[in-house]
Formats: sequence, C-alpha cells, structure tokens
Amino acid sequence: MATHTTKMLIIGSGPAGLTAAIYGARAGMQPIVVQGLQPGGQLTITTDVENYPGFRDVIQGPWLMEEMQAQAEHVGTRMLWDTIVEVDIAGGSPFRARGDSGDEYVGDVLVIATGAQAKWLGVPGEEALGGKGVSACATCDGFFYRGKKVAVIGGGNTAVEEALYLTNHSDDVTLIHRRGELRAEKILQERLFAHPKITVLWDKRVDAFLGDPLAGGLTGLALTDTRTGETSEFACEGAFVAIGHAPSTDLFKGKLAMDENGYLLVEPGTPKTSIPGVFACGDVMDHTYRQAVTAAGTGCMAALDAERFLAEREFVKVKEAVAG
Repeated sequence: MATHTTKMLIIGSGPAGLTAAIYGARAGMQPIVVQGLQPGGQLTITTDVENYPGFRDVIQGPWLMEEMQAQAEHVGTRMLWDTIVEVDIAGGSPFRARGDSGDEYVGDVLVIATGAQAKWLGVPGEEALGGKGVSACATCDGFFYRGKKVAVIGGGNTAVEEALYLTNHSDDVTLIHRRGELRAEKILQERLFAHPKITVLWDKRVDAFLGDPLAGGLTGLALTDTRTGETSEFACEGAFVAIGHAPSTDLFKGKLAMDENGYLLVEPGTPKTSIPGVFACGDVMDHTYRQAVTAAGTGCMAALDAERFLAEREFVKVKEAVAG
C-alpha cells in the first residue's frame, strides 16, 4: 500500500476527468487521475462518434478516449488504475481517498468526474446488440438511423424528449411504454401526441431485443402486453432505451449536496460543490445534456476553478505570514 499526493486529485477518466487533467497539468498541478471501474467512461462502449468537434469523419469512442488519455499523460498527468471506495472530504483540503487496492490518495483539490450510467432493461439481446441497433442516447446515435424505423422505450421526460429528437432523422418513431399513461411533463406529452411521425404503443413490456449482432444487427423487439399477457414482435432497426440515468455518486452520499436523483449540486454556472476545493464535472452533475463535448467543457471549468482556489489559498497564507 502506498500514499499518492498531488495538488489535483481527479476521480474518473471520461471526457470530463481527462480534460480537467489536461488543463490541470498545463497549470503545473501535476494531477493524478484514478481511472475507476470503466477507464475512459461511457465513450469506451460507444462505437461510432460523429458529433465531437474537429473530426469530419466518424471516429471510434474508444480511440477518442485513448487520444485524450495520451494527451493528458503527455502534459504531465499520472494515470493510476484503481477504484476509489472511500473519501474523506469533511475536514476540507487536503482531501483524502482510499482505493480498492488499499492505496491512499491525497489532493489539495478534488475533481469528481465519476459520470453516470444509463439504466438498461437487462433483457436478452440488449448487451449483444449494443451499438448494433440498441442505444441509450438518441442525440449521440440518432443520426445513424436516418430514414429507418426506430423505437424508444420508456415513459418519462427522457423517453419523450428522445422520441421527439429522433423525428429529425426518422419518419417512423414509436414510443413503447409498459403502462397506460406517461410520467413525462404535460407539455412534453402534448408535443409527443401532436407529432405526426410518432406512434405510442401502450402497456407493452420489452422482453428481448431480436437480431444478429454479426449480421445486420437489430431486427425487432419481443413484447408482452402487460394487461393481457399476449406476446408479439415489433419490427424496427433502432431501439433507444430511455428509462433514465444513474449518477455514480454513492461515494458522496451524506458528504456533498445532491438533488433528489443523486446528481451532485453545484453553484450555478460553475463546477463548485458544497465544499470549497471540491469540484464536480461531467455527467455526475449534468442530467440535461450528457454529451462528451459538454462534459469536456465542465472539466475545463473545474481545472480553471481549481487553479484559482489554490492560488487564492496561497495568497491568504502569504498574507497571514507577512502579517504575523
């Protein structure tokens, strides 16, 4: 077991964490990134990326994250493979964290970039057809289903928003919900019901995703009527699971302010959490946009604010020393 000390400790290695590391390293903070269970974040399970600025052609999510990591390391970031299991932040800076390995990590500032995970149905075919017709992000992948028949699974705001968004690419969008009414806000429901490209299938549970991941991908869904028990198949080329996201914030329950869904609360327009010197960036604090580019932007903000925090603290120390 070892103790790793740094000016900037970053938990999480997706676009937010790595961008914070790049900016932090360039500012001389010699950041340490603890990579976590999914190094590279959600983009490592995304195949085609077509909306990240700077690339005319489709790029691969894992490749993009490898490049970000290489850039972070090139400017002085230390990447450590461990999973944080405990944090001590109540006493203020320096902040301490313990890894699953038993190692301790100490940082003058802490950047939380642990992200969020899409909730999945957990039914047959879902994992095998991921990226081959099954997705959890319409704004990420909807473009690949231009002119195709698609389905959205869910009944809350996320599902309705995804269905409405997909009408930009498809003329045949079906929302599938296991109940007879939606949970989404009324104004969203009104827009959904009024849209000529959207059909709603009520009282239907998705039991499986059908198709061959090696030969054409998704071909349809196996459904069960939740009232009658009758089974059926629904043909489609794309299916978007939209039953919400779960932020990875269990480590910080009772330690940092969160909203009712577990997302970390930050000072509006900043990545500042309820504890000075602790910053949150990316999907762990953003339940609205959830894009790689917005995550990277908040990672930049976290690093810049972290640098200011340390500079101000140093100024106060010098001032107190002179006055003493």
